[in-house]
Amino acid sequence: MNTSEFILDKVAPIFNKQGYIGTSLSDITNATSLTKGAIYCNFSNKEDLALKAFRYNVNIAIIPLFKLLETQEGAINKLFTITNYHRTYYDLVKDRGGCPMLRVSVDTKFVNPLLFNEAQKLSQKFITGLTEILQEGINNNEILQNTDVNKYAQLILSMIEGSSILAFTHNDDTYITNAMDFIDDFIIQKIKA
Repeated sequence: MNTSEFILDKVAPIFNKQGYIGTSLSDITNATSLTKGAIYCNFSNKEDLALKAFRYNVNIAIIPLFKLLETQEGAINKLFTITNYHRTYYDLVKDRGGCPMLRVSVDTKFVNPLLFNEAQKLSQKFITGLTEILQEGINNNEILQNTDVNKYAQLILSMIEGSSILAFTHNDDTYITNAMDFIDDFIIQKIKA
């Protein structure tokens, strides 16, 4: 592990827990036992470090789902893969401060446009991916022809992210489990051909 990776490994969870504004240089130096000079020898500034920390957190929490979806066949199966992944999501990210996309979206909207834009692009990637899965299902007669793919993509992502914030607010993963069950039992069943 090189120095940049070491720094990211130590500070990515701190940025995710404390936010961009809430994470100070002393938090970073304390977590890494490195000097300010050593930190900024590897990253151009705090914004650069925060952006790379966000990407690091995404690689741990979200990219595995994208990779898993690439191995799946069929739209319905892919939708169930998403809900099954999220049933274990709370345990995956609870010690890292929660969902990085959600945390950064809320934390940076008015204070760090670069980082907010990165979270917004990731959210759009989710919506686009869900829309493509739903359209694939329509094309392959797995999903009803008249399904509004944009509407259902937004609903599914909203339930995932909404249940995530409530799970972390109440320290109770049943918010996620119940939402995933609802997606499986009501939303997917409603649009299934």
